[in-house]
Amino acid sequence: MSSAEDRLDVIETCTRMLWSVDLRQWEALPALLAEKVALDYTSLFGGEPAVRTRAQIIADWTAGLGHLRATQHMIGNQVAEVTGDAAVVTAHFQATHLLPNPQGGATWTLGGRYRFDLTRTPAGWRIAGVVMTALWADGNQQIMTPPDGPPDPVDQLDQHAQKETP
Repeated sequence: MSSAEDRLDVIETCTRMLWSVDLRQWEALPALLAEKVALDYTSLFGGEPAVRTRAQIIADWTAGLGHLRATQHMIGNQVAEVTGDAAVVTAHFQATHLLPNPQGGATWTLGGRYRFDLTRTPAGWRIAGVVMTALWADGNQQIMTPPDGPPDPVDQLDQHAQKETP
């Protein structure tokens, strides 16, 4: 039987990962991710699951989400199961992505389930696997494609301000 403290810790680790992504606090992610993480986004993108280093994941997320004006990844109905030094957190999610643009809708929202696999390390719980199962989407998915050319200075100011917000 797992302790309530362990269950809260693993849920907190998953929530902090999504919070850090939304606030573009990329520097916080190494303390939350294992050195290698198994990622499965096949329900959305097809292909095969992949194992990536934390540095690769941070680079991928920075490139794939950094051009957006904002993102908000919300998880709820978390269920945490802890067995020794391993844990699984499952949760429903809704992720909204925002990029005002002249070509179409400004938002793309995705909903579904996450499964996070975590391992206990001497430094605390680390996410070692993420399975995202997309169940529905609404809006303009085209905003997810990073634009060619230099970044929007307004986006850079917004991201700078978010990093300074406590």
